[in-house]
Amino acid sequence: MFTTEYDGCGKCLVGVRRLSRKVDATNSPEKQETQVLDATRAVGGHIIAWADDWEVSGATDPLTRPALGPWLRGEKGPYSGIAGPAVDRIGRNQRDVLNTGYMIKDAGMLLVTYGHDGPWDLDDPVDEMRFSMEAFGAQMELRAIQRRNREETVRAREAGTPKQKNAYGYRYVRLHPAGKVERVEIDPVAAEIIRTVARRILADETGTVTCATKAARLTRAGVPTPSRHRATLYGREPEGPGVWEGRVIKRMLISEAALGFLMHKGRPVLGADGHSVRLAEPLWDRATHDALIAKTASKRNTGGRAQKGARLLSGRAFCGNCDQRLYVLGRAGGLTSQYGCNGRVRGVPASADCRPAPTMLIPECDQKVAAWFLAEYGHIQQYRKEYDPGTGHAARIADLEADRRRLRGDRAAGLYDSADDEAWFRREYARMGAEIDRLRVLPDRPAGMRWVRLDQTVGEQWLAAADDAARREMLAQYEVRVTLKPVGSPLRVHVTGVDMEALALEQAAAAEQARIDAEFAFEIAEAAADIADQMEVSADGVAEFLEDSAESLT
Repeated sequence: MFTTEYDGCGKCLVGVRRLSRKVDATNSPEKQETQVLDATRAVGGHIIAWADDWEVSGATDPLTRPALGPWLRGEKGPYSGIAGPAVDRIGRNQRDVLNTGYMIKDAGMLLVTYGHDGPWDLDDPVDEMRFSMEAFGAQMELRAIQRRNREETVRAREAGTPKQKNAYGYRYVRLHPAGKVERVEIDPVAAEIIRTVARRILADETGTVTCATKAARLTRAGVPTPSRHRATLYGREPEGPGVWEGRVIKRMLISEAALGFLMHKGRPVLGADGHSVRLAEPLWDRATHDALIAKTASKRNTGGRAQKGARLLSGRAFCGNCDQRLYVLGRAGGLTSQYGCNGRVRGVPASADCRPAPTMLIPECDQKVAAWFLAEYGHIQQYRKEYDPGTGHAARIADLEADRRRLRGDRAAGLYDSADDEAWFRREYARMGAEIDRLRVLPDRPAGMRWVRLDQTVGEQWLAAADDAARREMLAQYEVRVTLKPVGSPLRVHVTGVDMEALALEQAAAAEQARIDAEFAFEIAEAAADIADQMEVSADGVAEFLEDSAESLT
């Protein structure tokens, strides 16, 4: 848009535009631009800059708005005042608008809006009253908008339809861009990212894979953050720094939104049948959800911190003299940066006699460790530890019992005293009890960690790894420890890892577990068939029951 330089003429104005929601079909930005230019020309001024706040609510204080705020706080340089299309574009909170208006007046600057003859003169009683009334009208309109939004949120919640932003891992499907949400489905891109994070955190037994380390790794890999991914998904320009945060990942992992439920204030919405309203297929089951809560819970740190850096040997290399962890010495990323021990320099008592302190160039040390690792384990068929939620019968029973406890509590509080409500309560309570009885007689395989064979060797996975941080996770999986000796030692780099016999035993255990799982699948199918015979249900009922019972084994 056309702007001119600040020339100190006394009418160098900043054009102010704001819109709560901006889409491609919105014509308000162009309309507001025309009104601002007309108002500016009417007072003989010119625009030196534009303060455009798109996707900014009118309830936001003008002083804190991303574009207008810095001008009002004096952080953008000299100007003579602001020009807006209307008072409600400055804001919709009467107090904030009046404060902004009087702040501009007290600074001796101009306040211009379209439709008002000349700049506002708040020393004039008529102008003061009109400005106050327009600010009050804007606030009344804001309150009406907020009331309609609250009513629509309640209606959507009661109807079991989403109103808030989609949870990460899911996407809304609309028949046309501006239409209502037709259905919710899994977003394959986001779902694969968060499922991979969950799998790696659950499989870690070393404490080196945490929400913080996964956040650092996703940021380094350039994976769009949830907000940027959502913006791209719906055709908007991504904003923000694109930095993942560990607390955000943890919140996504432990939220029941990942189970496909409709959420309100962090809790699933209950439907008419007393169960949580499900919008889509879950990203993982209840047993995995409970395991993630336990795995990501705050724990007392009894060892070293999890490494978030990109170095291959961060947290895995130690001094051969004093056994202290090695640090990166020299300028980060420089050609002369080294792994080295600085324990004596830091005053660590155990390092008092660490002379000479061992050092080695980072590329040289990494290469030696990589060569040893590939020679030792590269030919081995790769297995990966994954969390197996089991059959999920116990988790389903726990859910049903929780629903029954909630119903009993509601009944005790007098919520089901009427005849109709009492009949519904008895019917739903009996149905839940019958389902619990059916599940209890089925064989149950508990949740736990299991080895899964991959279609690649350790060496192939090493070469395919995204970065050194991913390779460091492989080193942790094989318990690799690097000891660096000083210059002149016969063995400068000493590397140890998991014993080959132990690996063979683990692979044998994985094969045995696969055999047990196959036998268990047969047992659960037989048990389900026996129950169906006892209940004398139809063949279609048997098939449906078998499918529900063995879903986790398919």
